[in-house]
Amino acid sequence: MEIKAADVAKLRRMTGAGMMDCKNALVEANGDYDRAQEIIREKGKLVAAKRADRDTTEGSVIARLTSDKRTGIVVGIGCETDFVSKNKEFQDIANSVADAAIANVPADIDALKILNVDGETVDGIITQQTGKTGEKHQLCYYSQINGEYVSGYIHMTGKLAAVVAFNKVIDANVAKEIAMQVAAMNPVSVSEHDCPVEIKERELKIGREKAILEGKPENIVERIAEGSLNKFYKESTLLNQAFIKDAKLSVADYLKSVDKDVNVLGFIRFSLSD
Repeated sequence: MEIKAADVAKLRRMTGAGMMDCKNALVEANGDYDRAQEIIREKGKLVAAKRADRDTTEGSVIARLTSDKRTGIVVGIGCETDFVSKNKEFQDIANSVADAAIANVPADIDALKILNVDGETVDGIITQQTGKTGEKHQLCYYSQINGEYVSGYIHMTGKLAAVVAFNKVIDANVAKEIAMQVAAMNPVSVSEHDCPVEIKERELKIGREKAILEGKPENIVERIAEGSLNKFYKESTLLNQAFIKDAKLSVADYLKSVDKDVNVLGFIRFSLSD
């Protein structure tokens, strides 16, 4: 059947797909718009499968907070090139997914993928975008956190964000500074007390091996390893790190100078370039 330019334009407005993709879909569907939309979606899945092994180190990472500042989320949507990541359509999709995430606070990334946004699942929207651009798009990160007060920070690149939860309401600027600390210094945990066991064991092993290689006496190797671990805690756990705005203070000291009862409950951080 004859496919008119107006039909192609209509399908393009409905799907956002390229003109030739829309024309070919209408030809294959014999002018049936519903079937043509299905074909375009199927094409997106095919393109996504072909590009599944591509890296998505560009894209957008977004932090969002609920209106009561007691819940925060971080969402990361990746693509292959900086050019695509700066495209308005990509940014609109990233923001709509982040908006849906903070409105619904799904339990995990799988729950976010099946969340409905304007009649389509998040996973479906991202897959369709892969089909439209021919470039891999991926929901590569999602996490949420709760506290009595939550603050977030998005780096100017748009590819790094952090959210921090506190045990009580504190000054918004102070809270943001801690979120910036997390973004900049990438701590492994809040303190030595919640540092993952596997990281602790790794650092002790490194300390032991270094001491042995340096020829230290066997009876002090363990003590040296513990010292090495404590140094790691100072550099790599949030409360023990030097505060980025005043290296004379640890983050814990800075917070206590603001409010002796405030503490960090946890944080989430994601960067597309990590």
